[in-house]
Amino acid sequence: MLTLKKTLYFLLRIGISLILLILLFKFQHIDIRSLLGNIKGADRPLLLAAFSVTLLVYLLCFYRWKMLLDASDIKPALSKLIVSFSGGIFFNVFLPSTIGGDVVRSLDLSLHTRKPKEVIATVLLDRLSGYAGIVVVASFSLLFGWKEVYPNKAVLLSIAIITGLLILILLALFNGFIFSKINALLRSPAAGRFKESLKNLHQELHYFKNRKGVLVKNLMLSLLVQIISPLATYITALALGININVVYFFVFYPVIAAITFLPIAVGGLGLRENMYAIFFRRAGVNESASVALSLVGFSITLIYAAIGGTIYVLTVYHRRLQRHPAPGISA
Repeated sequence: MLTLKKTLYFLLRIGISLILLILLFKFQHIDIRSLLGNIKGADRPLLLAAFSVTLLVYLLCFYRWKMLLDASDIKPALSKLIVSFSGGIFFNVFLPSTIGGDVVRSLDLSLHTRKPKEVIATVLLDRLSGYAGIVVVASFSLLFGWKEVYPNKAVLLSIAIITGLLILILLALFNGFIFSKINALLRSPAAGRFKESLKNLHQELHYFKNRKGVLVKNLMLSLLVQIISPLATYITALALGININVVYFFVFYPVIAAITFLPIAVGGLGLRENMYAIFFRRAGVNESASVALSLVGFSITLIYAAIGGTIYVLTVYHRRLQRHPAPGISA
C-alpha cells in the first residue's frame, strides 16, 4: 500500500509538472523555435564554465555537511559519505523537492553509522543553514538592487514570506519556550511517535548551541554557496545571450530556489520555469529566453543527478552482494 501511494504521488507530481509547462507555453505564448534557437546557439565554453561553477557549489555543500558530521563525532569513511551525498543529489530530482534527497542521505548514512538521531540532526541543520543563506543573500541583494526590483511586488512579498518562515522555523527548533508550547499541543495519542522524534531532534540540535564556531563557519559556507549559485545562472544566461544586470540574479535566484522547495513538481520542473518567466520579465528578458535559461540550468542539474545516481546505485548493488554471498562462501 505504501509503495502504491508513493507511485501515485510521483505520478501526480509528473502530472503537475506537465500541466504547469502546458499552461506556461499556452498563456505566456512561448515561441518554441526561439527557445530552441537560444539553446542551440548557446556559447559552449560559457556553458562549461557554468557547469564547473555548479560543481564547486556541490563540493562546498558536501564540505558543509561534513563539517556538521565531524562536530557530532560522526566520522564515516570519506567514500561512504560521498555515496550518501551522491544519492541525495540524485533523489533531490525525483523525490519531493530537496527534502527527498535529504531523507535518502539521512537513511543511508544512519544505517552505516547506527546514529540516526545525530545524522538526521546534521542533515536538518545543513538544510536550515542553506535556507538561511538564501534569505540573507536575497535580502542584501534587494538592498543593493532596490531600484531595479522595487516595482516587482511579487519579489518583495516572496522575500518577506521566506524570511518569516525561516524565523518561525528557527524559533520552533531552538527557542526552548516556543518548543515547549508546540510540544504541549501534540497531545493526541497518534502524535506520540512524532512527538518523541521531535523531542529527540530538538535535543540533538541543542547540542550545536555550544558549538557556535561550527555554526558560524557553516553559515559562512552557506552564504558562499548562495553567492556562487546565482553566478552559475548568470554565466548560463550570458551563454544564451541574455545580458542584464547581475543584481537580478542575486535577488531572483534565491527566491525562485526557495519557491521550488515546494514538493509539488518533479525537480521543480514547470514551477521553476513559470517563476523564471514571471520574475525575469521584470528585467526585460522575454519569456522564451527565460524558459530556455531555466531548462538549461535544469539540464546541468540532471547531469549531476545522473552522476550521483550512478555512484549510489552501483555502490548499493555492491553492498547487497557483500551482504548476500553465494552459498558456501563465508561473508
